[in-house]
Amino acid sequence: MPIKFGTDGWRDIIAEDFTYDNVRIVARAHAQVVREGGGRLVVVGFDTRFQGSGFARVVADVMAEQGLDVLLAPEFLPTPALSFAVVHHGAAGGVMITASHNPPPYNGYKIKGAYGGSATPSTVAQIERALSHPSQYEGARGTVQPLDIREAYYAQLDRQLNLETLRSYRGLVVHDAMGGAACGWLADYVSSRALPLHFEELHGRPDPMFYGVNPEPIPQNLGDLITRLAGETGTALGVITDGDADRVGAVTAGGRFFNSHQIFAVLLRHLYGRGLRGRVVKTVSGSRVIELLAGRLGLDVLETPVGFKYITDAFLEGQADERLAVLMGGEESGGLSSRGHIPERDGLLNSLLMIEAVAASGLSLDDLFAQIEQEVGFRHFYDRNDLHLSAAFDKGALLSAAPTYAEVAGHAVQGVNTRDGVKLLLDGGASAMFRASGTEPVVRVYVEAQSEEAVQTILAEATRRVLALDPGAH
Repeated sequence: MPIKFGTDGWRDIIAEDFTYDNVRIVARAHAQVVREGGGRLVVVGFDTRFQGSGFARVVADVMAEQGLDVLLAPEFLPTPALSFAVVHHGAAGGVMITASHNPPPYNGYKIKGAYGGSATPSTVAQIERALSHPSQYEGARGTVQPLDIREAYYAQLDRQLNLETLRSYRGLVVHDAMGGAACGWLADYVSSRALPLHFEELHGRPDPMFYGVNPEPIPQNLGDLITRLAGETGTALGVITDGDADRVGAVTAGGRFFNSHQIFAVLLRHLYGRGLRGRVVKTVSGSRVIELLAGRLGLDVLETPVGFKYITDAFLEGQADERLAVLMGGEESGGLSSRGHIPERDGLLNSLLMIEAVAASGLSLDDLFAQIEQEVGFRHFYDRNDLHLSAAFDKGALLSAAPTYAEVAGHAVQGVNTRDGVKLLLDGGASAMFRASGTEPVVRVYVEAQSEEAVQTILAEATRRVLALDPGAH
């Protein structure tokens, strides 16, 4: 069976294609690339998915057979903790057994570079070549030792946070761990640092079925958290981490979903207020608010294609050249990182930074974002459709047709951005973006406008135009 790597490693259905045998094949190829690059040590971890510990043990054994020393997590851990462990122990790379936010039947093999972030496309290409051209290793076997990273990772969080500010917050925080890899971790950090907030954990026991939803922090998966906060007022908030805890989401008092664009803007404003400076890196699907805010703050903006690997590249450029240092980078799906941390999405750190922003200002997340909207002169409303199309759908036809549209739902097209898919810049500051998946017959339609009515009108028309091009829909 063909093993296909996507933007962040390899994912497949457990027992169908994600099997012990196939994991061994991938681990052997990965070990070959690490060894040929002069590496000696690799860190391996897993989340709460079915058979995670078994797959991780297979990876560790294969890599040891291939002459590498391995630090193997004895229990589930968040992806950002695994990525930090790579840097902390000076490893040549890491493996996280996770399918992130994918449905429960999936598992995956995430590859981490020595810098503690997603592997570069060139590294992934080397592993793909090694899959086709394996070499024979006949040297000494490496060792497998247990990984102990929790306290060192907590100390890294301490360095990124203002603990004095955090300790000033007395409000309610509910953490929805979604049954994933952050279960117990945020609660333990709050307890170990004696933070006096009122902390509750929801879905805080590991569950490979993720309590019946996909472990992605989007509204349709957050019914219990929204209900819990519906009766709350003031600065109370809920923070959500996805299946492997690298992505973040939020719900505010009254049960209102607070999306990733809003989180990005609030944390950017907060970090700037703490005196941090640097470039702002956003994917093309990110909100106009982020660009406008960065402009108001006098910060350079770099826009990238969709995928955190491009943001990682920018962080690495900044580590090599201070003039290119990144203050904050993020993507529409809730992956964010900031200056001084590893170049990796970190749902735990960003959850704590949101609490810190609320504590520092005395304002709710909603009020902090409303201030930003007023400051930049733009009201943010957003929605997206993920369209599952027939196998006969021609993605190329859509990407050829979309740039020719003169208007969408009566909103004139004023510009076209083809950095990744097609993003139509519409009058009134609105936008409609079409992006086709590279691995499945899915087209994502993203819309931003300055009213909810405009968002839904544009989204409905943009969706209709995609479906009209699908021969299997008729």
